[in-house]
Amino acid sequence: MAVAAAGLGAWGLVTGVAMTKSGLGLPLALAMTLLVYAGSAQLTALPLLVAGAPVWLIAATAFCVNLRFVIFSVQWRRLLGGLPRRQRIGLAYLATDNMLALFTARYRDQPANATQVAYFVGGGAVNWAAWQGASIAGILLGEAIPAAWGLQFAGTLSLLAVACALVRDRLAVACAAVAAAVALSAQALPLRLNLVAAIAAAVVAGLLIERLLRRGPAADRGLQ
Repeated sequence: MAVAAAGLGAWGLVTGVAMTKSGLGLPLALAMTLLVYAGSAQLTALPLLVAGAPVWLIAATAFCVNLRFVIFSVQWRRLLGGLPRRQRIGLAYLATDNMLALFTARYRDQPANATQVAYFVGGGAVNWAAWQGASIAGILLGEAIPAAWGLQFAGTLSLLAVACALVRDRLAVACAAVAAAVALSAQALPLRLNLVAAIAAAVVAGLLIERLLRRGPAADRGLQ
């Protein structure tokens, strides 16, 4: 987890600095990083907090940004859905983008077993410690960290490296290409909904391509 956690820590540092520079006091900034634990949602909600937007709008915005986790959780459900509800809630708190990529790569074709929970908790704990430690450091250091360091780009590169490791066949390449195309073409959408649109498009494309591939051999047999 160390490589992925390093990029996550860089992103957490940027988020902590952003909270301080936005004018949030120390208690509120600490509460936000510990309770929300979602970098994209935090960075999206900050301008609304500063502008004095109503609570419902801030909550709706954060919800839209994190809709991708609904799709992520479907992939975890096959292996972790049989756990007690309290345990699933705890795992949901530790769920991150890079945790999905690493977990899926490791347990793609395996049945449910106890080692998967241990892997999820261990990896999630490393990610959580990296994020919270860096985010709290960013909150405390505040103005001392210049934006010119480009730390947010380091976090993006780390997630990109993990995602690329999952692209192992032509189906994955096609889904990744669809997601990239939709994310770029829909950048004008508010609330970062281009990310949600990209995920949905990639899932639909993957299902359609997989169905076509299954029909191909069946059609060939029918012709014979």
